[in-house]
Amino acid sequence: MAAIVSKNFDSADETRAFKDGKGKLDVINTEQGPVGRAVFEPGWRWSTHIKPIAGTDSCQAAHVGYMVSGRMKIVMDDGETGEAGPGDFISIAPGHDAWVVGDEPCVVLDWFGFGDYAKP
Repeated sequence: MAAIVSKNFDSADETRAFKDGKGKLDVINTEQGPVGRAVFEPGWRWSTHIKPIAGTDSCQAAHVGYMVSGRMKIVMDDGETGEAGPGDFISIAPGHDAWVVGDEPCVVLDWFGFGDYAKP
């Protein structure tokens, strides 16, 4: 194991495009697991742009991450709601929908739930 590892999301190991050009996910693979940077464009909604890729009724990934910019509304399958924005730490259980709030792209770093995100 290297003592220092430095990777850049601009040259990620993998990039996954979202439906209708509403964003993308850049994934960096590390010895500790994948880390993702997602850019969700205004108008993005999980149930519209990822559900057709995932094939599930709601997002079944757990997320642990950091909101870099933009705002996102999260609605759990049981009806619980929340909203996160710049500087917020997020922890979201499986079973949710989410969408961008406003007209600014939402950038999220996630070191837990993006390994298989937006994969068929």
